[in-house]
Amino acid sequence: MFLSIFDIFKVGIGPSSSHTMGPMVAAARFLDFIKTMGLEPASLAASLHGSLAFTGKGHQSDFAVIMGLAGQRADAFDREEGLKLLAEIERTKTIQPAGHPAYHFDPSADMRFDYDKVLTGHANGMMFFAYDALGEEIAQETYYSIGGGFVQTATELAAPEDMTSYGHPVPYPFKDGYEMMQMATNSGKTIAQMKRENEECGITRDELDAGITRIWSVMNACIDTGAASEGILPGGLNVRRRAKAIYESLTAERGQNLMAPHLINDWISMYAMAVNEQNAVGAQVVTAPTNGAAGVIPATLRYYLDHVPSASHDHIPDFLLTAAAIGGLIKSNASISGAEVGCQGEVGSAAAMAAAGLCAVLGGNVEQIENAAEIALEHHLGMTCDPIAGLVQAPCIERNGVGAIKAVSAASLSLRGDGRHLVSLDACVETMRQTGIDMSEKYKETSLGGLAVNVPAC
Repeated sequence: MFLSIFDIFKVGIGPSSSHTMGPMVAAARFLDFIKTMGLEPASLAASLHGSLAFTGKGHQSDFAVIMGLAGQRADAFDREEGLKLLAEIERTKTIQPAGHPAYHFDPSADMRFDYDKVLTGHANGMMFFAYDALGEEIAQETYYSIGGGFVQTATELAAPEDMTSYGHPVPYPFKDGYEMMQMATNSGKTIAQMKRENEECGITRDELDAGITRIWSVMNACIDTGAASEGILPGGLNVRRRAKAIYESLTAERGQNLMAPHLINDWISMYAMAVNEQNAVGAQVVTAPTNGAAGVIPATLRYYLDHVPSASHDHIPDFLLTAAAIGGLIKSNASISGAEVGCQGEVGSAAAMAAAGLCAVLGGNVEQIENAAEIALEHHLGMTCDPIAGLVQAPCIERNGVGAIKAVSAASLSLRGDGRHLVSLDACVETMRQTGIDMSEKYKETSLGGLAVNVPAC
């Protein structure tokens, strides 16, 4: 399946692509379903299940569902206005999305966390209900948030995937790393060039370039805003923002003699942490490929732009197109969902994507790019997702910094070789998939194991 760069990189809101953005998208789809069916309900309700129930409060999943039912969109959401809207809904017990009549909706009663009912399609399941004036159910739909802001109904989840995001064939439909390398060799094109030609089957070049520019603009703004902000992150853990202090310390040390070479790692970590601190407060971020891993790719690209002497802003599209190609392979053949395979699917995938993108803009050939992605992913295998108190803060924020450092190291190692290596990216992706199946549910974004139970959440 060909996944567009705009499927992999989506502008949305924090703190979680699967637990915040996904539920908002699902709520909007349910509104469309009601309208398409010609139904006229009097009231609506929703329930969260599995990982969405267990960590939904920390991820603000309930808030996201309510905003989605109110007609809000993740890619244009204003949090302050959303909080005002929530207060109005709580006061009136009424919700009225644009183009719909007013529906009865009491957040305290109609937004439910169901810890007992298991929805078998995916760990991130939710149900939506519509009732008539007598309280009789007239519609019901189940949705699954499968990672990175992607949402599917139970029927869609069980059906074969379409060939492309655009609904028609593409010239380079590589479905794994081996095919990607073969097509690149046979065509004489880079991964970014093949990806671009695939994209331009559905949109114009100007639309593609404008979209890529917006993706990087939002990513870069997250770094700059996060590096200028301070305070305590919300949620009750009293985690302090650290990116600003690190940035100021690094800036003050510039120009000193005998600076330690490892300080570059602090720059990389700071960039990533700045993004994920923004994510933690529910700010606008880009799934890369998820919100929980949103800092790795921006940090790696910013490292390239700020610290590599040969860097050029003209290479940003090649970096992001290459990264998106790798992300599409991982999502199609394994998972990018922490609730499905643990954090190896989030930060691990992001590191593989970032390593591939960096290797590409540093002049790596297709074999070296594949090797860079494999190295980065391999050394995240088995990583659990165990957010303390269900918040995307600890260990998530620092984990993005370390993931970005691994991405840079993986790209550098691959460029020191000729592309020949023992473990293929495909083998690594399949290993991640199998490891996710074997991993205990306690370690897959339920906050029922690991750090989440060994560190006091107060």
